[in-house]
Amino acid sequence: MLKAIIFDLDDTLLNDKKSINKAFEATCQLATEKYGTNPKQLEEHVRYYARELYKSYSTYEFTQKIGINPFEGLWGTFEDEGEEFKGLHKIISEYQHAAWRKGLEELDVIDEQFANELAEAFPTYRKQFPFVYKDTFAILEKLKNKFQLVMLTNGAPSLQNTKLNLIPKLKTYFHTIVISGEFGVGKPDPSIFQHVLRLTNLTKDEAIMVGDNLHTDILGSNRIGMKNVWINHHSKPTQDILPTYEITHLMELLPILKEKEN
Repeated sequence: MLKAIIFDLDDTLLNDKKSINKAFEATCQLATEKYGTNPKQLEEHVRYYARELYKSYSTYEFTQKIGINPFEGLWGTFEDEGEEFKGLHKIISEYQHAAWRKGLEELDVIDEQFANELAEAFPTYRKQFPFVYKDTFAILEKLKNKFQLVMLTNGAPSLQNTKLNLIPKLKTYFHTIVISGEFGVGKPDPSIFQHVLRLTNLTKDEAIMVGDNLHTDILGSNRIGMKNVWINHHSKPTQDILPTYEITHLMELLPILKEKEN
């Protein structure tokens, strides 16, 4: 019998991609106003250097293990417990400034101070643009009295909690919230899914995973034999990772859950 729904956070309940896009738009506009640069070109260059620089640091393996992406690196501070987070915190300001400096240089803007201003503006704008999907609260409202609701999210505790604090209503629906940075390893490692089951006193057959990422949410739950629902916002191909169910909007969960109750 199905007792619990395990939700991913980023790009499942929160529209994190939209938040990042809006933060880039606002930050790049500052450069347009000062230097007349093309905002889209600046964004492309900064995204490129953010990815490349991110891979160049000794912290990269840790960020991959926990599940922290380069664009989270552009606004996180990572003041979390543990030696590996201390290492990340130590380099993160340098990383943020370098991504913006190199992006500007691609457009022939050499201004170290302004690059620093953009690096500091980006986190401010990201916090100003928290978005949830239009049916996030509607689905949680319908499920809250029927199932135990669990959140399983990859990332640094400081950053994931900041996201949740920006939309405080979201936390109120969840009995349990598990963040990979607190556990020590992220999805798709099967151990974090097993950890959630132990915490909630559930078996794999009593829970179902709902997430947008085939390589973390779906692959990880597949590895322990847990059924899952892939929320495929953009009609991407499934590749070689097969979800139990596939939907495009959160409200499409309802008939799947009704079927499993019967």
